[in-house]
Amino acid sequence: MLALEKEIRTYRHPITLPAETIIETIYFGGGTPSILDPKEIEQLMETIRLYHNIYSDAEITLEANPDDINPTQLEHWKKAGINRLSIGIQSFRQEDLNWMNRAHNATQATQCIKDTLAAGITNISIDLIYGTPGLSDDDWKKNLHLALETGVQHISAYALTVEENTALHYFVKKGKTPAPPEEGQARQFEILMDTLAEAGWEHYEISNCCKPGHRSKHNSSYWQGVPYLGFGPSAHGYDGDRTRWMGIANNARYIDAWMNHSDTVYEIEHLSQQNAVNEKIMTGLRRMEGVAINEQTNTILGIGLDGKSWEAFLKTLEVQVNNGMCILSNDRITLTRKGKLHADAVAVAFFR
Repeated sequence: MLALEKEIRTYRHPITLPAETIIETIYFGGGTPSILDPKEIEQLMETIRLYHNIYSDAEITLEANPDDINPTQLEHWKKAGINRLSIGIQSFRQEDLNWMNRAHNATQATQCIKDTLAAGITNISIDLIYGTPGLSDDDWKKNLHLALETGVQHISAYALTVEENTALHYFVKKGKTPAPPEEGQARQFEILMDTLAEAGWEHYEISNCCKPGHRSKHNSSYWQGVPYLGFGPSAHGYDGDRTRWMGIANNARYIDAWMNHSDTVYEIEHLSQQNAVNEKIMTGLRRMEGVAINEQTNTILGIGLDGKSWEAFLKTLEVQVNNGMCILSNDRITLTRKGKLHADAVAVAFFR
């Protein structure tokens, strides 16, 4: 805590924000910030307010696990200024929670939402996972309908992935658990799109859906390339152009660096023009608004390309349109329904 507060106070980021800059969103996330003592959350918020100009109606989100949520915690969080919770529900089915080795149970999954609403925090996002072994299409539909019935405004839904060097990767490799079914995951992604569209929700980013007017302001800013600051171990920042940085990942080294006045507290990366274009294409295609291009100035989301790169881009675009993956309309490239099933592969096809 002391090192984190010192980083916020000292403010040695690679960019310096103008004094009049107003912070519009704050996000306590990555890891499990809900395990912090509520007084620590209040203390961090006081420090942030002291050293930064916070918008009066700022979106202030806290990531939380269902088993960390109770009326007392909620009262403290609300007092600290938290007005949005992102809750790691993952599933409302006990069988799934057991398989994922989650600390909470199905009863807590629904009760934590009721408690949050009762506490007056009505802006709620939940995480759900689909494509797990044993999750049938009917079970996934029930999960989604139950989520809608709880009164949440935002759902982040992710297909189960097997990352290397994880317990799941080991179990799959050893045949102790089946690998996630690719066809089943694609089918359940389509169920996600259809179910939430029928409910009148926006599918505004590949993994994110919401009631109209309840997009995540924080994540939307990230996807749009707005500058942001990150505080804490592994926290990332971005200047809105070509420079980004990451704080020291190791907790012990992070604390030592800040408490002992080290000059090496960030890893800094300067993006090439092409890498900047690639990233904008990747994040742009995932969004409902897509990627804006200008054929008169050879620009993609405001970044100009030389003649050879622009020609290669247009050829790729023609292939993706002919393959039914993209649509070009009003100088915007958006994914088709088919394209959404292959979003990453479509984006990579444009990379140079």
